[in-house]
Amino acid sequence: MDLHLRGKRVLITGASKGIGAAAAEAFAEEGCDLRLAARNVEQMQALADRLRSSHQIDVAVHGVDLRKPDELAALAAAAGDIDILVNNAGDIPGGSLDKIDEPTWRHAWDLKVFGFINLTRLVYAQMKARGHGVIVNDIGAAGEKFDANYICGSAGNAALMAFTRALGGKSLKDNIRVVGINPGPVETERHVTLMKTRAKTQLGDENRFRELQQGLPLGRAAKPREIADMMTFLASDRAGYTTGVIYTVDGGHSAGWGS
Repeated sequence: MDLHLRGKRVLITGASKGIGAAAAEAFAEEGCDLRLAARNVEQMQALADRLRSSHQIDVAVHGVDLRKPDELAALAAAAGDIDILVNNAGDIPGGSLDKIDEPTWRHAWDLKVFGFINLTRLVYAQMKARGHGVIVNDIGAAGEKFDANYICGSAGNAALMAFTRALGGKSLKDNIRVVGINPGPVETERHVTLMKTRAKTQLGDENRFRELQQGLPLGRAAKPREIADMMTFLASDRAGYTTGVIYTVDGGHSAGWGS
């Protein structure tokens, strides 16, 4: 299926690894020119060099901390010509209410919640002035399947779900679509590290971490590319009447898997 994305300009945050890097791969394969933003410039540069060589596209790298308003504003200004924004950066820690103190909570939300909102505010205005655009928010299924042991993330994701639906519910009047994706567990480097730690504690061997995933649909977490492919479809004109909605990609886990 031709997604008609060739030549589109895409900004992806959190693009140095995981879902962000997979999104860069997916959009590059569709012929999009990319702007990659994250704090780890070295990792992004290696990815950018490979994508330029493999797909003959333009790729710009932006070393930026989205918690810093001046850096966020500079990124938005540099990306004033983009057609698609993928908000993906975020590293909210796990823990119950008594474990996540206020500074930790604010630090996490400054990136995952306010980073999404503040960058969207700037980019939306630019898209509106240019007459079109798509914003894809990578949120997380904990925003709908609440977890007291991931309370900071559940609350933040629920806020971003409401933000996406509220903004996207009216955005087509500006010829802009705003959509969200709620991944469940995804086999990123962070996820594997967490599972190995848990396996070492529970099973005495970190290499047995996949045994802890047997209760998941298909006995595994999602692959980053499975999330990225949904992003490309939702960003394309094949989904041109889709806005203000959240797509959950978790193998049915939040819909009652195993119950």
